[in-house]
Amino acid sequence: MALPIVVVTRRIPQQAREILGAQADLVCWEQGCPVDRKWLLDHLPKADGLYCLLTDRIDREVLQAGARLRVISTMAVGYDHIDVGACTARGIPVGHTPGILTETTADLAFALLLSAARRIVEGVEYVRQGQWTTWSPDLLLGQDVYGATLGIVGFGRIGQAMARRAQGFQMDVLAVRSPHGVSGSPPSSVSPEAGTQLIAKPKLDRKASLEGTSQGESVRASFHEVDLHEALARADFVSLHVPLTSHTHHLIGEAEFRVMKPSSILINTARGGVVDPEALYHALVHGHIGGAALDVTDPEPIPVSHPLLTLPNCLVIPHLGSASVATRTRMACMAAENIVAGLRGDALPHCVNPEVYPV
Repeated sequence: MALPIVVVTRRIPQQAREILGAQADLVCWEQGCPVDRKWLLDHLPKADGLYCLLTDRIDREVLQAGARLRVISTMAVGYDHIDVGACTARGIPVGHTPGILTETTADLAFALLLSAARRIVEGVEYVRQGQWTTWSPDLLLGQDVYGATLGIVGFGRIGQAMARRAQGFQMDVLAVRSPHGVSGSPPSSVSPEAGTQLIAKPKLDRKASLEGTSQGESVRASFHEVDLHEALARADFVSLHVPLTSHTHHLIGEAEFRVMKPSSILINTARGGVVDPEALYHALVHGHIGGAALDVTDPEPIPVSHPLLTLPNCLVIPHLGSASVATRTRMACMAAENIVAGLRGDALPHCVNPEVYPV
């Protein structure tokens, strides 16, 4: 009997290919760039499964081309690039890769915070351009991180991991659980697994203790739960960890930048569309905030001609949040395991739309 066919939209780690290849015939886009739209549409009519990436727009046109599709899985936590509603209407389960990139993304977010605070990239360029000819007491002055205030917008898994890192720097953490009624990475509230207890403090913000890590270690980081406006107004650093939805699109815009301190630094490792890029450029140029460090942009990839790239106080990297060997390999394998389960008719281990399954 012929094996089912799975279309794969990018080169993926060998372990994931082996998982898929044991159960299906693979049709793979082998180039290093995003899949060509025409190629994808041409190969989908015979496909039983679709293994895609965050850069692939899986819309109604794609679903119509893939009339035989039984399962779709993305090698990403977020799934705003997939028309999940249309998939559900077709009875197609959609898989993703939650949880695995939490610690790796938090590492990257804190690295961006440190780099922007201490102007690391500017320092590297200063040396490379031969400008380091003497020492001056006002050379590339940055901001202290130790003891500073960190606002975390979206206090899900990654936001909590960011708080744990801040604890080592004795930072005061302001946690915004659900800006505009929208949570961060699910679960948005502090999970029972994290061992967190809210403690009421008279005449103060609610205070909590964050205990435990994904490795089971015992750590404690204090934080205050506040609303978005207060976090923006008080924080020296603001780190974004919300999904991109209709509620969070341009969540941080002109009005929000005017609330922030002139010295504050914005870190975005969530989605580019959470920040209004024109408002960010204006805020950086006119000194409404001190700097920004972005792992994600709007648009993405960001064009080399984009005005944000002309600013020394705007650090931009190419969406590297989960870019460690171990994490990317595990993500690829999780996405492959979703596909295999769907082809077998089993429930996906990590399903975005479990309502496709009968109760």
